Amino acid sequence: MKSLRNSVQLIGRLGKDPEVKVFGEKKKASFSIATTDSYKNAKGEKVEDTQWHNIVIWGSLAGIAEKYLKKGNEVCVEGKLVHRQYETTEGEKRFFTEINVNDLLMLGGNK
Repeated sequence: MKSLRNSVQLIGRLGKDPEVKVFGEKKKASFSIATTDSYKNAKGEKVEDTQWHNIVIWGSLAGIAEKYLKKGNEVCVEGKLVHRQYETTEGEKRFFTEINVNDLLMLGGNK
């Protein structure tokens, strides 16, 4: 059985086209996806809750993302959750959470 200790699977739509950077021979694609859940509140009204997730893809999958993914596309990603922090030029600490993808599945067309 594959390790489930730090495993994330999400299905969502791209909020923007992938941003691609090249580091030597390695390629990195990053973008955000939105996942939306809906439920009915106490009054019976439908409520939608949208969450945004930062996605990072490396290597050959980054090239596929660059070539085929566009804003609005629906994708399924699988990877691991990574928390990072950095310090701004003003000395403020900022925290950042992203999903480092190891598998990507392109689903239906644009919404």
